[in-house]
Amino acid sequence: MTVPASRVRPRPAGRVLPLLLVVALLAPLGVLFQQAWRLTDDDRSLAERERLGVEYLRALAPVTDALVQAQSAAVAGRPASGAALTDAVAEAAAVDARIGRDLRSQERWAGVRAKLEALGGRAPTDPEAAFTAYAEVTDLLLDLHRKVRESSGLVRDPESDSFYLQDAAGRQLPEAMVAAGRLTDLATLAAGRPSAEQPRTVADLAALRVAALTPAGALVDDLRAAVDNSESTDLGGTVLTPLDTYQRAVEALAAASAPSRTGVADPGPLAGARLNAHAAAEQLQPVILAELDALLDARVDRLERDRRLTAAGGALGVLLLLTLGGVLVAAGRRRARAARPEPAAPENGAWPVASEPRPLQPAGRGGDPEAARWGPADAAR
Repeated sequence: MTVPASRVRPRPAGRVLPLLLVVALLAPLGVLFQQAWRLTDDDRSLAERERLGVEYLRALAPVTDALVQAQSAAVAGRPASGAALTDAVAEAAAVDARIGRDLRSQERWAGVRAKLEALGGRAPTDPEAAFTAYAEVTDLLLDLHRKVRESSGLVRDPESDSFYLQDAAGRQLPEAMVAAGRLTDLATLAAGRPSAEQPRTVADLAALRVAALTPAGALVDDLRAAVDNSESTDLGGTVLTPLDTYQRAVEALAAASAPSRTGVADPGPLAGARLNAHAAAEQLQPVILAELDALLDARVDRLERDRRLTAAGGALGVLLLLTLGGVLVAAGRRRARAARPEPAAPENGAWPVASEPRPLQPAGRGGDPEAARWGPADAAR
């Protein structure tokens, strides 16, 4: 009698190992996707925050212009219309109310605005006191420029061209404008000061001359470096023309502020040169900020595309790994089916054919016809 072979159950390793392989590949893929997504998202968030800083600097530019002009009028004893400064302050206040919390500048702006409102009610009766009061406000305003650049991340900009542009528009140009205004106003005040104060006045004028010309020169270097390091073909043509105008105005300011034999520059030519430099700065600053904002906007778009490509690549990688896992599991199942043993064949090579079962007959009915025929004879014997 042949004993049929026992059925071998497929080992689960044929299904578990492909799944383990897929999980082992998904883990590093997930880590790489998370890191790429986080870095791209951080860079995009920084660029968007920098654009807020550019918007705030654009609002501070009219305040700086109007404040320097109001200082010169107050020191010279001229009544100046405060409409320009009032409008500039109102626009800056609206910008601060909208994005100041994001840039953590509201407290600094509140201090600057309080000082500006105090200056608005001051009558220009004492030029020396006006010079000191305006100097305090402009210091606070320059500090606000620094705060906006730091909190917005402009000072940490990773690209060379945009870094030089933000340094030129947010630091060098405001400092040069404020220092040039103070230089001109101090030269105006020097004529009315007693002779005992002339040595200190000459020293202050020399320091202010350096403070005005140094950032102006750094501004020129920043913009030329930005043009040289930029991939944008429009930056040079847009920036270099107003930059050349500003550079010529600064050269004229340097010549007019050169000390005479008394150590004090002539206030008349110096005031004219300062006005030309101020006008050139007013034309240059919006151009710099517009180019900076355009570069940041293009960077945001590029990073958004990179983020979408990262997401698409991650999804495609997961899909391919899942497909690979499915193929491996199917292959394992086919191998398991192929490894199952067949039932053992009989020795003569032929499978027995089962005979047809006959229906059961009740006793005495429908039995064998031969038995029914010879039954009585057998009984007589």
